[in-house]
Amino acid sequence: MRILVVEDDEVAAEYVKKGLSEAGHVVDLATDGDTALEMAQAADYDALILDRMLPKRDGLQVLMDLREGGDATPVLILSALGETDHKVEGLRAGGDDYLAKPYSFMELLARVEAIGRRSDPTAAVTKLKVGDLEMDLLARTVHRGGQKVLLQPREFRLLECLMRNAGRVVTRTMLLEKVWDYHFDPQTNVIDVHISRLRGKIDKEFGTPLLHTVRGAGYRLQP
Repeated sequence: MRILVVEDDEVAAEYVKKGLSEAGHVVDLATDGDTALEMAQAADYDALILDRMLPKRDGLQVLMDLREGGDATPVLILSALGETDHKVEGLRAGGDDYLAKPYSFMELLARVEAIGRRSDPTAAVTKLKVGDLEMDLLARTVHRGGQKVLLQPREFRLLECLMRNAGRVVTRTMLLEKVWDYHFDPQTNVIDVHISRLRGKIDKEFGTPLLHTVRGAGYRLQP
């Protein structure tokens, strides 16, 4: 998912960004309410993690402004204000979930992924299968022929994109946008390097290759 984290504490914001990125998500940061509103209106996010107490514009005001503008992006509110009245206020302002500080990062991750699944009908799929290659999106595991395949977060995201488009050509532009969140060609071999690593993990030790290069077009995953 592409997630906007709105947090004025830079240390806390970087901690959340690092954890979400390691889990395979693309993360942007905003440190005040005005910037958060501008970024949320300018880009297509799958979820927002929104602190309540922000400089320039309060978090609840950001949320209400988004909802009044017709933006239905799922929002998880974070706040040191954890009383029941505060939670009710946040949910009634348009929040989809509310998590009081201090919190467990694993709970934060589970909650933001849950609200993302509720808003995205395609995310209801929890398992992908191509031939004898299987991916569990919830457990974040991959097996081929019953054998576990260990992937780095970016490799997992790359394989997920290919599996969701199994049998179809996935272009380099599509991969740059969906896996790296690049909307331009960085003129590097980053895709080639990751495809090579992925191929080594899902194909090398198995008889039949699944990941195919379509010259001049991109890549295709198929039995």
